[in-house]
Amino acid sequence: MEHRPGGPGTPLRAVLARLPVPRTLRRAVGAATAMSGTRRLEWLNAAGDHIGTTLDLDRTAQELADYAVPKLADAAAVDLLESILRGGEGERSGSAEAPLTRAMAVAHIDELGNLEPDPVGELTTSHPSKVAHQCLITRRPALVRRIAPHQYEYIAPTSHAALVLRRAGVHSYLALPLVSRGVLLGLVDFLRSGDRPPFSHADVALACELAAKAAVFVDNARLYGRERAAVVTLQRALLPRAAPSTPGLQVVSGYRPAVDPGGVGGDWFDVVALPSGRSALVVGDVMGHGLAAAATMGRLRSVARTLLGLDISPERVLARLDLAARDLEEDQVATCLCAVYDHAGRTYRLASAGHPPPLTIDAAGRAAFLDVPPGAPLGAGVIPYDEVTAEVPEGGRIVMYTDGLIKNRHEDVDVLLERLRAAVDGPPAALADSCEAIWTGTDSCGGGRFDDAVVLMAESLSQPDAEVVVWSLPSDGSAAGAARRLVRAQLERWSLTELMDVTELVVSELVGNALRHGGGPSGLRLLRHDRLCVEVSDIGPDLPRIQHAPLSAEGGRGLQLINMLCRRWGSCRTPDGKVVWAEQDLPSTTANPHHAPPQPGR
Repeated sequence: MEHRPGGPGTPLRAVLARLPVPRTLRRAVGAATAMSGTRRLEWLNAAGDHIGTTLDLDRTAQELADYAVPKLADAAAVDLLESILRGGEGERSGSAEAPLTRAMAVAHIDELGNLEPDPVGELTTSHPSKVAHQCLITRRPALVRRIAPHQYEYIAPTSHAALVLRRAGVHSYLALPLVSRGVLLGLVDFLRSGDRPPFSHADVALACELAAKAAVFVDNARLYGRERAAVVTLQRALLPRAAPSTPGLQVVSGYRPAVDPGGVGGDWFDVVALPSGRSALVVGDVMGHGLAAAATMGRLRSVARTLLGLDISPERVLARLDLAARDLEEDQVATCLCAVYDHAGRTYRLASAGHPPPLTIDAAGRAAFLDVPPGAPLGAGVIPYDEVTAEVPEGGRIVMYTDGLIKNRHEDVDVLLERLRAAVDGPPAALADSCEAIWTGTDSCGGGRFDDAVVLMAESLSQPDAEVVVWSLPSDGSAAGAARRLVRAQLERWSLTELMDVTELVVSELVGNALRHGGGPSGLRLLRHDRLCVEVSDIGPDLPRIQHAPLSAEGGRGLQLINMLCRRWGSCRTPDGKVVWAEQDLPSTTANPHHAPPQPGR
């Protein structure tokens, strides 16, 4: 039998396609048929595939509005509580006053493009007479099935918006609270216009189910956003806020958290001023994320800073850190790169515990990776670590970083390392600009970094030779007299005669101790920066310590005098023996003219 168009078996949509029906009527009938029966359930079940695709509150709200238009409504708007946007809990119990909300998302069909809702990102208009206000207080759906002329003022945010709403043919309004786990999170409202039928009870039930689903996604985004904010806050609090004074070295640093809350936590850097004008640079990465990784990072950074303050060599610092990492209850491992810069020789002493290699840049801008034996990660229990020494020319730079800078899910690590090298290869720019170029040149993660990253960049500065003076001393009894003459002459050139008597006494005691207990002095160094530091090296392995000398003893009080006369003193072992040093404050009238203020971390 021939099937005639428009017969009993012909779907209504097919009939509409063949008849010259106005578009508004076709849309109204099409919407009525599209959201009937099982299609309502199918549409509701598919909401989970379109809403909550990320853990971002803004995007989740927009996905909710976009999904509701045009299937359920001709326009939709989503407002969220200001308290949850600021990391709060939302509203758990009813209140006589509606909570403060902020417009997050708007969606509409083309015919309603001239409406005037609350601008996205702005606080929403709240008044007890508004329908949305009552919806927030009662936490129940608010339906105005057919809007009377006087009711537009209770729906629109302003009087002019009410006039626009009426002229656009909006005739039905529905507001629903977003509630998840008993917590009020916000509000979503819907509009219908033109020839589309007003909201029915079935539409209200369907919208309530959609709002309940969406509220769970919004709540998940809220919880993850709060966790991410907490971890990032803790992470930043545990990182240094500013670099200390580093003689002959300019340092800039940067930290970028991951977009995904699960990727935040564990990366750290530090800059430690050491005796005799040396500076320690440390970069580390705990192999984990979240609050536990951030807490472990804070512990390891504290231990590393303490060890470096004792002027322990980089490879021994890593060995001690390995023991500390094994003692942590979290049983986490970490990578670490430690470098000590000596301005007198423009050299770096480096040791690595499974960390990516540092990048060196010469004065001409040529970049290359430095070959540092990687060693085992901290906590793995595989020691010792090997140390290497690298010379850097005047104007040379070193870049230390964590693997989050070069990590993505699509490219090989060699490709990413080459991209990092290319980002800084070329004519040198200002240090801060070069650091920013690294972030820009390595940002290949599409939607953002999925692991947090640290960059520490340092440049060897050109300063007058008089800042650091190094002499060799004879290993016999004439060493003390020679050291006093050298120090006296240098202090006169520096106009530091006020410190001459104390400095001569200090250098005499240090050289004397080297003669008696260290096999003879091998070198003398005088440094002027923000303090005056005297350093004597020898080949003896035993570190000096203050002892109680009997009243009848003729000696044994040299270190006690140094301890009283100087700001601080200390000693450390070297590959050839040891170094003993003492520091004094400079007179305020002769402050170091070359001393620059510390560079803040970025």
